Amino acid sequence: MLILMAGQWLLDAMEESWFRWLSFALALVVQVVGGKRFYLGAWRQIKVGASNMDTLVSLGSGTAFLFSTWLLLSGSMGHAYFVESISIIALVSLGHWLESFTSGKAESSLKALMHLAPETARQWKPGGGTVAVPVSQLQVGDFIELKPGDKIPVDATVTEGHSTVDESMLTGESMPQEKGAGHLLYAGTLNNDGRFVARVTSTGQATALAQIIEAVSRAQNSRAAIQRLGDRVSSVFVPVVVCIALVTALWWGFNGNQARSLGQHLMPFLWHVHWPETALAAAIVHAVAVLIVACPCAMGLATPIAIMAGTNAAARRGVLIRDGIALERASKITAVVFDKTGTLTSGKPVIAASLLISNEATELAASMGRGSRHPLSQVIARLQHFEDDLHFQDWREIPGSGSQATFEGKTVRLGSIAFLQTEGVQMKPGEAFLKEWSARGATLLGVSMDAELSGLFALTDELKAGARKVVGELQGSGLKIYIASGDHPDAVMATAGSIGIVRENVRAGISPVQKAAFITELQKNGESVAFVGDGINDSPALESADLGIAVSKASDVAREAADLILLRSELEVVPEALALARDTMRTIRQNLFWAFFYNCVGIPLAALGFMSPILCALSMGMSDLVVVGNALRLLRWKKR
Repeated sequence: MLILMAGQWLLDAMEESWFRWLSFALALVVQVVGGKRFYLGAWRQIKVGASNMDTLVSLGSGTAFLFSTWLLLSGSMGHAYFVESISIIALVSLGHWLESFTSGKAESSLKALMHLAPETARQWKPGGGTVAVPVSQLQVGDFIELKPGDKIPVDATVTEGHSTVDESMLTGESMPQEKGAGHLLYAGTLNNDGRFVARVTSTGQATALAQIIEAVSRAQNSRAAIQRLGDRVSSVFVPVVVCIALVTALWWGFNGNQARSLGQHLMPFLWHVHWPETALAAAIVHAVAVLIVACPCAMGLATPIAIMAGTNAAARRGVLIRDGIALERASKITAVVFDKTGTLTSGKPVIAASLLISNEATELAASMGRGSRHPLSQVIARLQHFEDDLHFQDWREIPGSGSQATFEGKTVRLGSIAFLQTEGVQMKPGEAFLKEWSARGATLLGVSMDAELSGLFALTDELKAGARKVVGELQGSGLKIYIASGDHPDAVMATAGSIGIVRENVRAGISPVQKAAFITELQKNGESVAFVGDGINDSPALESADLGIAVSKASDVAREAADLILLRSELEVVPEALALARDTMRTIRQNLFWAFFYNCVGIPLAALGFMSPILCALSMGMSDLVVVGNALRLLRWKKR
């Protein structure tokens, strides 16, 4: 292209016989080598009765080349358009290369994830000593040694040692996580400052890292419903453009004076141009210009490049988006329903207050709780060290109520207030305590000796850090917030009140099926509903919602049912994810508008002769870069 441009414009050799044959030879090489992919792509589309941008490039460049070849072989001295035929292929190919180069930036998060895990590991032998082996040779049950600064090669469980682990590159969690015996380690994370021995639990595609990579890749290659609109428009657009090009050729060929007259009237408002000398040349050149300027590349890129950038920006923040449809749904949410336990709260009860009526209340309660596997009893058991336990006779657990034993000839009980009352324990000493903490939604346990109450304990499930702020942010953005929980109504109402959710928006003491029914009810009332949950019992609700969001450490079933998975423990990611989804869809709409606007302006200008084929090819490439560049802004996305 540059050689022919120099000969034509600098050496003024356009009419020289040697230059015309050189132009033919170079253009023929470009048509065969550079144009091959366009011609093959157009032929494949023709065979299935369709058309795309390859059709337009092939028609435009091929027509210019064939017309110029006919001029050369017939001996006519008219202007040959070999340079234009080369420029179309050269500039479109350059545009594609720039698209690939810039689009590669949108895949940066996925590439970074792929390179997180090391290729070798230090396998630890139970008899002592280690040996370096490829990670691919590790099997479930093997032991590995990890020293400070090591990247963790596979998912594993710590069996020995203590350290902190940087999980930020995988989950977005900024603070290092304390790890000791029994804790899980994830492939791709970084051991900071201690030594571990760990047993391999997952390798290869079964690791959390591999599943995350798969989720990000699946989302990038998915299609949103809005993309189908672009596809439908493109399928009609190409035949329409071909018709416009034919009309343009006929107009300039048979009524060129009228076309020139109209162009001269418009020239003062646009720019000065020189039209081809002959009617045939004008018909060919302006038809080719229409075909090239209308290539729907920008329209085809508008949605996929934005989805790629949006899902990568989400992955950097610890949010996995299942596909483009989930991203589109997330942008339309009008109501958010939260589960309570494990979602808004930590899911780990703590003692909020206690009333110790007798001196031995703590000892009695802790010692009784030690024998039970019930989560609430285990919380009470942590009131004192194991070494200080009292020794009971006839200890037994009463399912759903508590436990009972004999100590120094007296009957000791630890359990619910209803259980103690049934056994005749007097509650009068703790009436004020019971009334206060029942109103707060606490779970109440008591310890007694015979019929006398020894102490009371109020257990609450702590709110997650930032839960109140998250609810406020979502409400501030115009969303309606609800709670749907199977917990006791008092406890759910107390949680709702503490984070600013009105009583009318709370559903408590309901089953998993009723949760799903509540979401369906909201949908019938015109709401687009997101459900945020973490447990197996949340799966029906996650499936029923327009958008299912599974929080960190969610059960496998909940994750399978979810559209968005939050890898970070903070709830602050929920409004971030919804805001990013809205901005991604806004970017897609901006891209589609630009693509349509560009064609609405470019096609008439080309038909009127104000844009040469070279300028059309250049402007088409620039339109692609505008669309790609606009989408890549999402990689630097920050919540406003």
